[in-house]
Amino acid sequence: MLTTKAALAGIVAGALATSAALAEPKTNMLHQWSEGSDAAAIAKLGDMFTAAGGKWEQTSIAGHTANTLAKLRADVVAGDAPPAVQLKGPEIAEWNATGMTANLDDLANKEGWDKVVAPELLPVMKPTGDWVAAPMNIHRINWIWGSTKAMAQAGIKELPKTWAEFNADCDKAVAAHLICIAHNSADWTDATTFEVVVYGQNIDLFKKAFVESDTNAMRSDDMIKALEQFRTMVSKYMDPAIASRDYQASSDLITKNQAVFMFMGDWQIGLFNAAGFKPGADYVCAQAPTDWGKPGFILNSDSVVFFKQKDPDYVEGQKLLAHLILSPEFQTIFNQAKGSIPARLDIDLSKGFNSCQQLSQKDLQASIAGGTLVRSMAHNMTILQKYRGAIMDTITAFVNDPKMSAKDAANAMADAVEAQKS
Repeated sequence: MLTTKAALAGIVAGALATSAALAEPKTNMLHQWSEGSDAAAIAKLGDMFTAAGGKWEQTSIAGHTANTLAKLRADVVAGDAPPAVQLKGPEIAEWNATGMTANLDDLANKEGWDKVVAPELLPVMKPTGDWVAAPMNIHRINWIWGSTKAMAQAGIKELPKTWAEFNADCDKAVAAHLICIAHNSADWTDATTFEVVVYGQNIDLFKKAFVESDTNAMRSDDMIKALEQFRTMVSKYMDPAIASRDYQASSDLITKNQAVFMFMGDWQIGLFNAAGFKPGADYVCAQAPTDWGKPGFILNSDSVVFFKQKDPDYVEGQKLLAHLILSPEFQTIFNQAKGSIPARLDIDLSKGFNSCQQLSQKDLQASIAGGTLVRSMAHNMTILQKYRGAIMDTITAFVNDPKMSAKDAANAMADAVEAQKS
């Protein structure tokens, strides 16, 4: 396995060779990775930056993406745009449109980023054709995780492949006096699970509603069908404590074998690692149920956007930071820690990555070839934040109001998005 120490030694040698002439490259990265495995993963980037001769500073904003965006806007208004910011999805294009983002094309061309970065990420990192952001990873959203002991207790031999199989398995879990779905009701967790349902039932509906923000699709019978499936999951297969539980506590239901399944992105691996869980022995992973029988992939990606700077040290720091982020060494170390897979497709995952991560890369490549790769709405990779927020508010209202019908929720979702468009 590639150790952190060995990787740092390698990256230091490479980075120092390219930055020997720099006076003092420095950065101050604005991000929201304030806790747990996320904070540990970003700390590795800081270690590399420092070891390569740079001066590392960071500003960590806890909580929702909106909190980071609020801090960014305040800094920009004050005339002090940060040199590097954790942003993704449509926000990259919006900030690029202001003319304030730095152009990374010289470095990207020199290092051949276009040839190695996953193609679905290129229009995100290059909203108008120029590189303005560096992708750190690829997260898969449409996972189903299972506790092996809880599955055995319920008489479930393998993870379900379709939604009909999933419901049948959940009935077995309930009969065995187990929680079927480990969940906590927050806007992002509710939206994560619901987009997995929509995608697994009808990929075309996902694209129309959650990529194109088509409100007719949101009102459609297919969306009502997805909401009916989600209502079944909330009312029958989750437990009443979801509203008072946090994400860590919902994960604990799996690690304590009190729940059978969980829908969550592959950062879940970090929590399983912390609990001493081993893939195959303590938990199993698979593509979440789909009714259309092909490998599929809902993609999320963390990235760093660079803003124009007057201080030459910050400019040189941006070059060094971007170089480090796209280096095979960082892509390996960071993603091994975070549970995701590299944004570069040329990295061998056979050493140091677990079986779920290896499956993720395999399914990513299959979904690219099969045209089933989509970006995540729930994790801010598709529509504008104002539309996403309206959809997520509706989904969580639906989860927490058992009297809201699937049809009413579909109409409320469309109405909320239309109100943002007017």
